[in-house]
Amino acid sequence: MTGRFKVGIIGCGHIFDAYARLSRVFAPIEIVACADIDQRAAARRAEQYGLKALGVSELLAESGIEAVINLTNPASHATITAAALSAGKHTYSEKPLALAMADARHLVDLAMRDGLGLAAAPDTFLGGAHQTARGLIDAGRLGTIKAGSAHFMNHGMENWHPNPFPYYQPGAGPVLDMGPYYVTVLVSLLGPVRRVASLATTFFEERLVAAEGPNRGTSVRVATPTNSQSLIEFRSGAQVHFATSYDVWGHGHAHPIELHGTEGSLMLSDPNYFAGALDIIAEGGRSRIDTDDTPFGSPNWREPRGALIGNYRGLGLADMLDGVAHGRGARASGELALHVLEVLLAIIQSAEDGLFVEIGSSVERPAPLDAATARRLKAVDAPAEFVSAP
Repeated sequence: MTGRFKVGIIGCGHIFDAYARLSRVFAPIEIVACADIDQRAAARRAEQYGLKALGVSELLAESGIEAVINLTNPASHATITAAALSAGKHTYSEKPLALAMADARHLVDLAMRDGLGLAAAPDTFLGGAHQTARGLIDAGRLGTIKAGSAHFMNHGMENWHPNPFPYYQPGAGPVLDMGPYYVTVLVSLLGPVRRVASLATTFFEERLVAAEGPNRGTSVRVATPTNSQSLIEFRSGAQVHFATSYDVWGHGHAHPIELHGTEGSLMLSDPNYFAGALDIIAEGGRSRIDTDDTPFGSPNWREPRGALIGNYRGLGLADMLDGVAHGRGARASGELALHVLEVLLAIIQSAEDGLFVEIGSSVERPAPLDAATARRLKAVDAPAEFVSAP
């Protein structure tokens, strides 16, 4: 098995650019083709990036394509991933892995049965910021972690996304849209979840699309809760308050995630990104830990408003393919994605039932991203910086 894989992308929508362009960072990834249910979209992306435009069935039947990135809408994730695995392709899916536990379990079983790689976003926990946090926790700098908080709160997708409609339908909302970033990081740091309790509400019955594009000024009917307050109990005994909202006008939470242990407190950067500084507070005072010099921690992606951030989307795919080549499992594994999905669905169920929900699945914390693997993953000629649009 070689260390470089020919990869096809299914789904040519909003997130395609990041994967197509950032693939140049990673040695194991060579994107060669793309497909979409809208063949015109596939043709545009193929011309833009010098790829081969195929129909979905054609891409899955293409013997030269060894792996698939599934960037379709969440409702199609399970179907497309199952089709890719059935076609013998190693598969990486955008989050969530599926919208139902039975579908997620089927995907994990299918990959295991056929000896294929299966991994899923988010992979931000593999970035320099959260790997540094992992090192601090494993070294005992916080002592025993007892409590924490996590917050994702803004005023909705319609202010920037040209097609926000799916985000306000059942199977979406902030819990299933942004929750995977937060819960995946927390599980990677604290281990598996034991149970959750949650409350949820909706502030607005309709939203107005403000983002530029053909849907600007269109009304979006809200059909799922858009504000959630949860308590997550981990098997380690740690308890974390987790708030998600598309409804708030602003907030004062300076750190998206905080963890509090018997020896210190750790303030983490945004789990939607790979980079960022950490603050640790202990008996000796407060100190800042810069992670710019860590593997996949340096800022490399300039956003439209000028901010330079760390963006390494595709890192989880590269790690999965490296694992296939070297006979080990993926860190952003299907099993991890399945456990995170169960936690998120339990948050939704708890709000509906008014009860604690026990989590049936478990998962080992992913192994830290070691220096040798990080060196293999990064392409020798990786660009130092990207702008947000080609």
